[in-house]
Amino acid sequence: MRKNFLLLLAGFSFLSLHAQETTPEDALRLAVDNITGTARFRAMGGAFGALGGDLSALNQNPAGSLFFNNNYATATISINNTKNSSLYWGSRTKDTDSSLDMNQAGVVFVFNDTNGNTDWKKIAVAFNYENANNYNNSMVAAGANPYNSIANYFVNQANTNGGIPLELLVNQPGESFYDLYDYLGTLPDSSYPNVRGFQAQQAYLGYTAYLFNPGQNGYTSNASAAHYYQDSYLTSTGYNGKIVGNFATQYKDLLFLGLNINAHFTDYTKRTSLRESNDSEATTGVSYIRFDNELHTFGSGFSFNLGAIVKIVPQFRVGLSYESPTWYRLTDELTQYLEADYTNNSVTNTYVADPKITNVYAPYKVQTPSKWTGSMAYLFGKRGLLSIDVSTKDYSVTRFKPKNEYPYGGPNGLNQYMANYLDNALEVRVGGEYKIKQVSLRGGYHFDQSPYKTDQIFGDLTGYSAGVGYNFGESKLDLAYSYEHRAMNQLLVSSGMSDPARINRYNNNIVISYSINF
Repeated sequence: MRKNFLLLLAGFSFLSLHAQETTPEDALRLAVDNITGTARFRAMGGAFGALGGDLSALNQNPAGSLFFNNNYATATISINNTKNSSLYWGSRTKDTDSSLDMNQAGVVFVFNDTNGNTDWKKIAVAFNYENANNYNNSMVAAGANPYNSIANYFVNQANTNGGIPLELLVNQPGESFYDLYDYLGTLPDSSYPNVRGFQAQQAYLGYTAYLFNPGQNGYTSNASAAHYYQDSYLTSTGYNGKIVGNFATQYKDLLFLGLNINAHFTDYTKRTSLRESNDSEATTGVSYIRFDNELHTFGSGFSFNLGAIVKIVPQFRVGLSYESPTWYRLTDELTQYLEADYTNNSVTNTYVADPKITNVYAPYKVQTPSKWTGSMAYLFGKRGLLSIDVSTKDYSVTRFKPKNEYPYGGPNGLNQYMANYLDNALEVRVGGEYKIKQVSLRGGYHFDQSPYKTDQIFGDLTGYSAGVGYNFGESKLDLAYSYEHRAMNQLLVSSGMSDPARINRYNNNIVISYSINF
């Protein structure tokens, strides 16, 4: 059966496989909001839920498009800089990534009832694009681990679910490394119903590179007891784009109602390279490991927003908005490479496990949580304003689908883990603006609570921002600077080692927007 199946695979470098190893961070990458968009929006901390009058404000409250007096268009570019400071076993390393992107572009059309025949005074139709998340990032963690080798990851995978049968890790006559790696990725099948394909592939990589041997009580590591000098390199690129179609209508000068229909599209590539050497003087054992992975995730999604703003008095407004879950359909592609130096009786050989194949996994779905936002804004005539938004989002209802299938379903599945360890989180945004003739001075603050019950894993985010704008009459030029900080834990591998690097991430952004009335 195994032999016949492999004959069918010959000549193919891509194979559709069962689910790979997925983590909560794969969902949080899509679920956690980032303040992006126009310079005015970012300068004021994104606090536009009851304010409106900005194309990025549509994401907070779709009724905000009614506060444009004329047809209006805005385009935005941003310079993004991310600094990561890593602490791993007492050693601190730093890395920086910078990028330039077209962050936002949009237009709104305003239609006023000039006849006065109805109390519905205005209609607004808007279209807006934003890069909701820039995934460009670079991070290095390095240190001497006194307890755990990278080899433990492969041992753990080999011993999962009662252990991968040794017969699956040994090539049959005429069977290449490529063939067996391919076959293992298709498991489980009728011959091996309890073997998971991803775990079997990882075990096969480790066994081929002599990282472990079979024993009476399962597989045991070939890594000698030592200090393990480990270096982890991570780079990521990509985006999470969002196109908004907006419709809003105004009743008298009191009630403003809006609807967004949103199309999402994401493309994310993460490359990791993990390397290890040790100070062991043993004549037999593993002395060097290099483990590389490249994960490519891409797909699309759909969501909608509903919002209302009430003008209590001309100077004071309140708003309420609802953002639906985003329903994503995603595909993962993974390539891997493993290399190790193994010494046997003082003779060292290098073993390479390179399948030269891209694993293409079956599509899956992610449902992010919904969000409610309450807002208030006070206008000091034409001189300035203050605005505040408070949002709530329950991350514990985040779901992977098919929800009943491995690795998502069941009492030990990923969905249950997120239900147990993720929590409801608050988000607070505060912004202000002061005008001096054609010049506008702006400032903002925002706080995002951790989606975890214990924020050590993925901490709270605190951000500050400032900006300036100049009104030329029929056009405007805006500039903003924003700063954000979040601390988090980063595991070097997903299992077998519980030794995270502590990451402090600092985001610095400069944003320029140009807007025009027409």
